[in-house]
Amino acid sequence: MSVPPDDAFVAEAAAFLRARGFGGAYALALVTGTGLGPLADRIEDPVSLPYGEIPHFPASGVSGHAGRLVAGRLGGRLVLLFQGRAHPYEQGDAATMRVPVGVVAALGAPPLLLTNAAGSLLPEAGPGCLALITDHVNLSGMNPLYGEPSDARFVPMVDAYDPALRAALKAAAAASGVPLHEGVYAWFSGPSFETPTEIRMAKTLGADLVGMSTVPEVILARFFGLRVAALSLVTNYAAGFAAGAEIGAPHHAETKRVAARAAQDVGRLVTALLSGDL
Repeated sequence: MSVPPDDAFVAEAAAFLRARGFGGAYALALVTGTGLGPLADRIEDPVSLPYGEIPHFPASGVSGHAGRLVAGRLGGRLVLLFQGRAHPYEQGDAATMRVPVGVVAALGAPPLLLTNAAGSLLPEAGPGCLALITDHVNLSGMNPLYGEPSDARFVPMVDAYDPALRAALKAAAAASGVPLHEGVYAWFSGPSFETPTEIRMAKTLGADLVGMSTVPEVILARFFGLRVAALSLVTNYAAGFAAGAEIGAPHHAETKRVAARAAQDVGRLVTALLSGDL
């Protein structure tokens, strides 16, 4: 798949990466969220580069995000893994991940699997659970396609979270014995956590999960013509949300700790996903 002809930054980054051994028939591209970077340690025969060495890639300044691109084999198949992301709240730009997502399209356009750490509004999905995102609500007031001059900016978002990929992830979860919930994800801009009143609003609007990433990457993926799916690793109950005896009062240290504990389940699920047809 070619990238839009005016996207010179994507083309330059892709050419740079091809010259350094990033290329081939990737089965899957992945973006890892907070605490999920250790998935890169499972990759065999890795080739890697820090984001800071890749032209036009954003730097991530969030603890828990290594900021490294890794390619190699996982489950016997070639994958491209973004170990960490840059968030819109770091630069005030919703399009901060435009070049990395565009590079996926330029390097063969494999399916893109996004992961994140999220707060839960589902009583049955507490810290440590995985949830498959079925749709989203953009509460940030931002969009990564602001300023895009072509009509390609009018991206349809029906079934943005690819139904076939979601079905494959549910089958992989069943095969690997990893419980997998489902829900709608609400994107808040961050970096401050949401207030209890904002969480009640999100729940009224249909949200089951809340977080500070992923939605702009889904929009960009659809802009570049990629199939995309997303997983939330629940690290806490959302602010003020009560589930049994536990009331959400999220903080970043908890997010990193719980995500690190559950990273093994993500690895099992992704490995099972790669054993099937995508």
